[in-house]
Amino acid sequence: MTDRDVITAFVAHLRDHGHPDLRVERRPDEENRGSSDIDAIAGAFAIEHTSVDTMPNQRRDSDWFMRAAGGLERELDSTPPFRLSITLEYDAVGKGQDWHVIRAALKDWVTTEAPRLPDGTSVVESLPGIPFRLHVVKSSERRPGVFFARFQPDDDTLSVRVKDAFDRKAAKLAKYQRPGITTILLVENDDIALMNDGKMLEAIKTAFPAGAPPGVDEVWYADTSIASALEFREFTPELQKSAV
Repeated sequence: MTDRDVITAFVAHLRDHGHPDLRVERRPDEENRGSSDIDAIAGAFAIEHTSVDTMPNQRRDSDWFMRAAGGLERELDSTPPFRLSITLEYDAVGKGQDWHVIRAALKDWVTTEAPRLPDGTSVVESLPGIPFRLHVVKSSERRPGVFFARFQPDDDTLSVRVKDAFDRKAAKLAKYQRPGITTILLVENDDIALMNDGKMLEAIKTAFPAGAPPGVDEVWYADTSIASALEFREFTPELQKSAV
């Protein structure tokens, strides 16, 4: 979803929860070509959107992974008569690799070599055309299928990245903060596997132990991992509570 779509859905959520007839009236960042501005004005709300990846460079790394292995199971001529789970280390797919060659090699390995593996767990290395190892689980007793995934890496930078993003966005909101106007920072994440509202809330608390950053009246979380069922949660009360 685009930032614009997320904000439109968020304003609809506010409209359905105590603010009838609310709508986006202005989009200052689209109107103001001379400098950066906030994303939306809706009634008495000034709204700025940001997104924080679960991992550093997550969207870039996910794109690389998808180019090398994403959806590969749908390209097989036929599904093997066993269940095969292939997990890559998080940073296995990287810049400078030939992803087309890797993709072809993975497809060939699943078709010709995986049937020879014994059931159970295996670590497969030094495969032609594949510059990383595969962590494989094979089961002939389970429903057939081929599944690609990545291990979740250790990371302690989320709160640092939250603070950097929030500080930049709060500076824009502060220009609108005045009596009668509520400034809202809407933080989005679309990672259904590695992120949840509790994890994001704890990262924000760590980044801002005194509560919401200056210039921000309310902090909301947008879970956009399922486009047909967006979820919005206000973090402001928890941030105020932790600051007491």
